[in-house]
Amino acid sequence: MEQPFVIKFQAAPKLRQAEPQTEVAELREMFREINHRYMVYQPSSYYAFVKRAMDIMVSLTFIALVMSWVYPIVALLIKLTSKGPVFFIQKRTGYKGIEFDCFKFRTMYINADADTKQATTGDKRITTVGKFLRLTHLDETPQFFNVLLGDMSIVGPRPHMLYHTHYYAQFIPYYNLRHEAVPGMTGMAQIKGYIGEITVERELRKRVQWDVYYLKNRSIGLDIKIIFTTFAQVIGKALGSFFKKK
Repeated sequence: MEQPFVIKFQAAPKLRQAEPQTEVAELREMFREINHRYMVYQPSSYYAFVKRAMDIMVSLTFIALVMSWVYPIVALLIKLTSKGPVFFIQKRTGYKGIEFDCFKFRTMYINADADTKQATTGDKRITTVGKFLRLTHLDETPQFFNVLLGDMSIVGPRPHMLYHTHYYAQFIPYYNLRHEAVPGMTGMAQIKGYIGEITVERELRKRVQWDVYYLKNRSIGLDIKIIFTTFAQVIGKALGSFFKKK
């Protein structure tokens, strides 16, 4: 049975509004993480080549066979039910901490908190169509364009919005090690059930542990396993919700 890479964390304060770090504190954090980067397994160039080739093949296939007809339908539904653009484009933290534009179908009404406040259960900002898109994860399908561009991979640690990256990195040890891999549409933490809204600090710490596990054990075989597990979970979740309503 797989076990995450266990890290003994120091006690951290409860989630609170982020406070700006001093320059000394930022330098201390940087050197502490540098001292622990040796723990991260560096994959071979063969793995990187095959993974990128797989990303290109899968994203092109999905865009051509699925997005070509899904996009017009979803775009029409979004436009008919709420004002605003079809896509929601948000700055997120990518590989080596480099920012990139992450694409999603817009699932919320236009609001001023979109880049600082994550969606919550029963969030009134979410549109009717947005609820369906989130349930089926169709809202994330535009990220196949991010994969094709090289900003993301099919499998890797999920990218966080810039605000949360700066906030969580202040008190979650090893948090920035997640950026040692290209961010993914799905990942080890997601198939282990750590997905969506973060309600308690423990959930975030477990996500980081599973992300580090992936960094140390990544392989083409593990990537394929994560892809098929994600697909099965999405289908199962959608069908379960459908029959529950009936």
